[in-house]
Amino acid sequence: MEIYSIGFTQRSAEDFFGTLKSAGIRRLLDVRLNNTSQLAAFAKRDDLAYFLKAICNADYAHEPLLAPTQQMLDDYKKRKGNWGDYEKLFVALLIERDISNVLDPRSFEEPTVLLCSEFTAENCHRRLVLEYLQRHWNGVTIRHL
Repeated sequence: MEIYSIGFTQRSAEDFFGTLKSAGIRRLLDVRLNNTSQLAAFAKRDDLAYFLKAICNADYAHEPLLAPTQQMLDDYKKRKGNWGDYEKLFVALLIERDISNVLDPRSFEEPTVLLCSEFTAENCHRRLVLEYLQRHWNGVTIRHL
């Protein structure tokens, strides 16, 4: 199964939704802790759900189990934390939350993309989630859009 990831910053709405539509995405799984920020523009929860359905005929879901805690996010973003430390803490959180058993792999059989704000997946928790699932589920291929 192929699971995608995408970030919305530094993208126009045309590029963002065009990329999702071209990839055949049918479900967007929002892995942000805060999905209603004014800074999110077209990626605010309610607007995003509308645009996904209208433009891509895709569904929207928010999955806070795949988001960092507020403390982790603040330590990394606001207090300029170290990525390596953040990565270790976040992977430990995924283990604690037992996401590979809590999530149903069958729900990822339809083309699904994980959304976060970071433009690239390199220093984003969505990459860590996908790599964790890849280690625990058979046949997962990761594709960053």
